[in-house]
Amino acid sequence: MSSNVSADLIWEISRNTNSYLVKRTHGGAPQFSRDPLNLVNLNSRKNAGFVNDKAVGIAPGEKGSVVVTSKKSGSITKPSAVSTVTYGANKTTRKTYKNVASQVGKSGYRPDLLQAAVARASAVRASQRPAKPDQEKKLRGNAAKRAAQA
Repeated sequence: MSSNVSADLIWEISRNTNSYLVKRTHGGAPQFSRDPLNLVNLNSRKNAGFVNDKAVGIAPGEKGSVVVTSKKSGSITKPSAVSTVTYGANKTTRKTYKNVASQVGKSGYRPDLLQAAVARASAVRASQRPAKPDQEKKLRGNAAKRAAQA
């Protein structure tokens, strides 16, 4: 089942006025998007999840997991019919990247978004790591010698 309106027409109508668009007042600055199915958050036809029949979104889940959401191409008119896969925190990051890559690109779903999907999964996993405490600065050279003498 497909929509009666082409995705290109939907994009041309809604590219400057959609609810996900982040308006900027600076001239020449890139326009960003808050679309959950947009991996790079840029307002472009290729990355717009609400326009494309097949779209992928990656978000953080509970307890360090990564949630991969993909839009089913057969149910364009049903936004609630999305496929969601969670890769738990107990898996290594390499396995998570491999699973995301196989789900998005290697299976033929959206191979053009493979690199962006793995980069987004990497950023999500990095944001979930605990922050390292700041190390104490060591004085080096003459300043260290004077400080040790005093």
